[in-house]
Amino acid sequence: MTLIVFDVDGTLVDSQHMIVAAQAEAFAAVGLPAPSRARSLSVVGLSLPQAFTALVGADGPVEALSEAYKQSFGRLRAMAEIREALFPGAADLLARLNREAAVQLGIATGKSRRGVDHLVAVHGWEGWFSTVQTADDAPSKPHPAMLYQAMAEAGAEPSRTVMIGDTSYDMAMARAAGVTALGVSWGYHLPEALHEAGADAVVDSFAALDDALRRHIAAG
Repeated sequence: MTLIVFDVDGTLVDSQHMIVAAQAEAFAAVGLPAPSRARSLSVVGLSLPQAFTALVGADGPVEALSEAYKQSFGRLRAMAEIREALFPGAADLLARLNREAAVQLGIATGKSRRGVDHLVAVHGWEGWFSTVQTADDAPSKPHPAMLYQAMAEAGAEPSRTVMIGDTSYDMAMARAAGVTALGVSWGYHLPEALHEAGADAVVDSFAALDDALRRHIAAG
């Protein structure tokens, strides 16, 4: 069996508009200017406390920002004009992999479990993922705990596990856990950053990702 673990934001889901908007509201709530869009997106993938620590420092209002962000994100998610849209090709690839007998699917994300449960329900993915690791379950990326827990739950070996993500945090986590690291170029970190963090390869489309995964599965 091959365990294929997906990051969510920036990999499967184009949530940048919601993330930037929720961060702006959170900073306004504590009376601070919001970071630039690029700076906001640079911390996507980290758990909220780590993300806000990176933005304001350990002595900043990290807890207040985290709470305000959660409130804002939940409100924005309910608004019809702002959605966490899947990247084109994501749904088809997940559906194909879900039908693959030799594959188990997993998630490792900085989102909360509540956020992941919402996405699973909205997109009809119930029962598709053998393991789901969230910010509620483990230390923030790039710590490898999420992947260690995912492999333990799925009964998978590192040599048969693939981590797919769009940030350097995903690639560094994969390298630390001893699993294959596949980067995607359509997310929030530049391909050069993914390579520098240890990506085995970086793909530019879901078709290319599908090809890479087929080769990995066949090699097993």
